[in-house]
Amino acid sequence: MGKIRVLLVDDEPSLVKGLKLSLELEGYEVSTASDGVQALEVFACTNPDLVILDLMLPELDGFSVCRRIRAASPTPIIMLTAKAGDVDKVVGLEVGADDYLTKPFNSRELVARIRAVLRRVQLDRQAAEETGIERVLMIGDLAIDVPRRRAQRGDQIFDLTPTEFDLLAHLAAHPGRVFTREELLRTVWGYEYFGDDRTVDVHVRRLREKVEPDPSNPAYVLTSWGKGYYAAEVRPKARRSP
Repeated sequence: MGKIRVLLVDDEPSLVKGLKLSLELEGYEVSTASDGVQALEVFACTNPDLVILDLMLPELDGFSVCRRIRAASPTPIIMLTAKAGDVDKVVGLEVGADDYLTKPFNSRELVARIRAVLRRVQLDRQAAEETGIERVLMIGDLAIDVPRRRAQRGDQIFDLTPTEFDLLAHLAAHPGRVFTREELLRTVWGYEYFGDDRTVDVHVRRLREKVEPDPSNPAYVLTSWGKGYYAAEVRPKARRSP
């Protein structure tokens, strides 16, 4: 297996130099871009396994780059922002980023986030390679096909980001069990709680907007006020492939 390819997009040369060295020491193959237009060109040429994307970029900002990548690919995206405001973080998640870090940050924290995202990707690939049992989780009439990473209701297949699917599948696998935001950060995102649970709220809201018949009155992903989130209590099923 070849090295994991990472695309690092930032217009601060010193930051790029330091992060590139740190990631290469961790064994990653790193490509870089210094503006939004170049980022899309390098993405198309290198087909990276993960993108680290700064919010404030010349030519084309990080939000726009994220939207365009997400429209074409499920490649995980970690967004970097120099702003501490919730609005920027929320917008970054809403346009399809899987995670974000606010500058300044420790390179070890970035590596931990990368490992968590890539660990989920690896688990997904292993699940997709399973041929003996086809596992489909049901929440009412919503079917979550775990190996194929597909959620659908009837003939309608929903376009979910990797993190949205992982969140939905995790809740569906434990119907009726309430998970706090901190627990979801650990189990779905794969890292310890860092003090900002808005990530979970935004992903739940986006997930509801995509899969719920009436997002304002959800039937699948429910809220336990003051506690967390849970899936409606419908038993998952597992069937053996012929």
